[in-house]
Amino acid sequence: MSERGRGLWGDASRRLRRNRAAVASLAVLGLLVIASLVAPALSRFALDEVDWSLATLASPPSFANGHWFGTDSNGRDLFVRVWAGTQVSLLVALLATAVSLVIGVAWGATAGYLGGRVDDWMMRFVDVLYALPYMFFVIILTVAFGRSLFLIFLAIGAVGWLTMARIVRGQALALRRQPFVDAAITLGLPARRIIARHIVPNVAGTVIVYATLTVPQVILFESFLSFLGLGVQEPLTSLGRLVAEGAAEMESAPWQLLAPSAVLATILLCLNFLGDGLRDALDPRQRP
Repeated sequence: MSERGRGLWGDASRRLRRNRAAVASLAVLGLLVIASLVAPALSRFALDEVDWSLATLASPPSFANGHWFGTDSNGRDLFVRVWAGTQVSLLVALLATAVSLVIGVAWGATAGYLGGRVDDWMMRFVDVLYALPYMFFVIILTVAFGRSLFLIFLAIGAVGWLTMARIVRGQALALRRQPFVDAAITLGLPARRIIARHIVPNVAGTVIVYATLTVPQVILFESFLSFLGLGVQEPLTSLGRLVAEGAAEMESAPWQLLAPSAVLATILLCLNFLGDGLRDALDPRQRP
């Protein structure tokens, strides 16, 4: 098959494979996901189990006692807690990003295609939500409904779709003037079918790139909430909560901060490299 016959996605895949940083980042992310799923089973300690056999509860890393990352100030194994926290952080990030994508793409594509007064009203609603203090909104939800993992999905996803809606709306405004959209209108296709089959597929590249860059933003925001005590609650944990606990014990037990911080920094770095690679791969102007 000739390179011209590959199409947009074939060319994008080829350009992405040439980006060594993006490929390496994708491989590292895969290894971290596998480690977060498998590693807790390799330890003999449970997530909330306290090892009373230690001389001090906060014990440094040691292969002799089985605490490979050491223990926290409560005597719990950090190896298990770091990887369990990685699971929670990635789960929150992926689900919250998925929610923001579904709402943002549907809202932005509808507003951009319909245009006119409908577009004005829909985007003014987005502007109103943008004006609300994000942290104040999260605190209200926490007070009203209590602290839970589902609440974090709701709080982040409820506002996280706003920027996506604006991006997709701008793309949809440009696409509605294209000949293939005019042809679909001439054939009498309903608006919902044109949006689903012609508008949304043509903004997929932009959506994928922005989603890749949204995941690290969500992870950082969840970490910030956990740092403030508004995020994941015991017995669950997250990387942000572990970093907050490690920061409090940084002088006496630095290993509590180093392990979760290293995993969190690696995830964020890899996601940003992958996002940059996808952006270059899906932009034909970036072709070498």
